[in-house]
Amino acid sequence: MDNFTTAAVVVVVLVATAAFVRWRLLTSRRTLGSPADRATYRTLHTASLAAPALRLGLDKDSATRAIPHVRALLGTSTVAITDMHGPLAWGGQRREVDVEVLMSDALARGTTQASDRVIVAPLSVEQRVVGSIVVISDEASAGLVRATTEVARWMSSQLELAELSESRTALMEAELRALRAQISPHFIYNSLGAIASFVRTDPERARELLLEFADFTRYSFREHGEFTTLAEELRSIERYLVLEKARFGDRLRVVTRVAPEVLSVTLPFLSVQPLVENAIRHGLEAKDGDGTLTVIALDEGAECVITIEDDGVGADPDVVRDVLIGRTTSGSVGLANVDERLRTVYGDEYGIVVETAPGLGTKVTLRFPKFRPDVPAAS
Repeated sequence: MDNFTTAAVVVVVLVATAAFVRWRLLTSRRTLGSPADRATYRTLHTASLAAPALRLGLDKDSATRAIPHVRALLGTSTVAITDMHGPLAWGGQRREVDVEVLMSDALARGTTQASDRVIVAPLSVEQRVVGSIVVISDEASAGLVRATTEVARWMSSQLELAELSESRTALMEAELRALRAQISPHFIYNSLGAIASFVRTDPERARELLLEFADFTRYSFREHGEFTTLAEELRSIERYLVLEKARFGDRLRVVTRVAPEVLSVTLPFLSVQPLVENAIRHGLEAKDGDGTLTVIALDEGAECVITIEDDGVGADPDVVRDVLIGRTTSGSVGLANVDERLRTVYGDEYGIVVETAPGLGTKVTLRFPKFRPDVPAAS
């Protein structure tokens, strides 16, 4: 065999080997392990498709969106999701089978009820029955009864998350209303007093301050959204400080340092402004002579860190601790409110930290993640 023939044979062998290896790689990629592994994946994937609808709560729309996936989880032909009054949605071919008695028993007793063809498992939120899942099959086997019960438990956990989210939103709205009611009287009184002092001596200045006051109050009392961007919060703080400097004159010095990277970060509405107002009211207003307020917002990796510091009269650390735990308000504007809202949104590892002592000023630090999937975009 000459050299050319030998080389041709080698090339053919290499090409065939490469083709075989490529075929094995492609076929191996199409498998997801053992049959049990594939079944587990399908179940988890189907559950993940049903979860978003269930986390909206139990109503006709969420039931309609979830039921195809719930039916796929159970592998049965006919499924219904009900509330306490009756079916919200049916999946599959609806059969002429009486389910009323079993459904009433399941809702009343809070336990799964079954006949030879029908299974009804209750849906519960914090041990309170809110609805049920109804399965109609040619044979309601013991295995299908167990599967229906477990799926109902999983659905109940998703509905509990929906109620928890709704409760958290309601709590934040109530705390926000309380904060607005708390900060408005003092600020409005002082601002209007400062504006009035310029009406005769400097009408143009009075007009400018009145516009700043209108923009500030429009932001503070807006009705939409529990979240805002740091840029919007800082713009509101800037308006607030313009009005306060009109009152303090040269006595008040303001220093700001803001990293551009954190301006678009979303945070709970009125998280920073009340802390700035605290620094003015409780730190600098009672101080003789000049005072400095420093506002810093830094980009620290996955987190945004904001500090509000004043060189005012300071406070007793024990009094501040009592304010944060709700033992006393001590006239503080929203200190505990801001701390509670941050912990509600981001968890107890977040919140505010206060460093203070009589005569040594006060430094308040808050930090929060720059991004959280469960924190909606500012509106």
